[in-house]
Amino acid sequence: MRRHHDDEVHEHEIHEHDRGLSYDLPVLARRRMIRLMAGVGAGLVPLVGCTADDASSPAAADPPSSPSAGAARSAECATVPEETAGPYPGDGSNGVNVLKESGVVRSDITRSFGDSAGGTAEGVPLTFTLTVVDAASGCGTPKRGAAVYVWHCDREGGYSLYTEGVADENYLRGVQETDDRGEVTFTSVFPGCYTGRWPHIHFEVYGSLGDATSATAITSTSQLALPKDVCDTVYATEGYESSVDNLGRLSLESDSVFRDGHDQQLAEVKGSVEEGYTATLTIAV
Repeated sequence: MRRHHDDEVHEHEIHEHDRGLSYDLPVLARRRMIRLMAGVGAGLVPLVGCTADDASSPAAADPPSSPSAGAARSAECATVPEETAGPYPGDGSNGVNVLKESGVVRSDITRSFGDSAGGTAEGVPLTFTLTVVDAASGCGTPKRGAAVYVWHCDREGGYSLYTEGVADENYLRGVQETDDRGEVTFTSVFPGCYTGRWPHIHFEVYGSLGDATSATAITSTSQLALPKDVCDTVYATEGYESSVDNLGRLSLESDSVFRDGHDQQLAEVKGSVEEGYTATLTIAV
């Protein structure tokens, strides 16, 4: 069963994503209760996750330890928290549904697609790879043929399809099918930091590309967190001015989503402003 937001987006009101804790926490609570009830009734396997690179630690505080072989590896395959999709998912659960539009299956999400949209998101280049693996194997077996839908805000903190000024755009959204390694890689820009939320990327995992493009049977919904040191460096560049103050009022420990634990959601990020950044995270289903 798909989730539905109780709150609708209206013009001339405070942007929903600017509400931070006041919005995300009750939505998160409702989502977790729905998932819990569904899991009890259907015996669903929970989403679990691992660090992006099993052989190395993220370049940020509190890195998770690297999994080892056999039983020890299975024990390290910890559960990834189920998170809110927020008010701007674009998956049909809160108004517009971009997943059923031709062109949404793509790797480069910097540009809008379709006849009515033609904008390009500006910012520091970011390429991120999500690896979907089988939880029952202890994170050791890639999930080939699954699908991942991703979306995030632009450098000004706006969400395409919803936020005033970019509501006619659909950039920074896309779907891909996992390859033989269980990977999907998206070319994007580094997201900004808006009021009340730590810099993040939303994602939904589906059992197949068909499920994703028909917007049915979501396996799990979660968020990827970006490390502070990289955020500080990126936000010192042109176009991210508003993110500096917003980030300065936040921490991963105080964020409404990540404060209950972020080890399994904190991406490993490498690179530079000049050459662009790469982020990686492994998630298990």
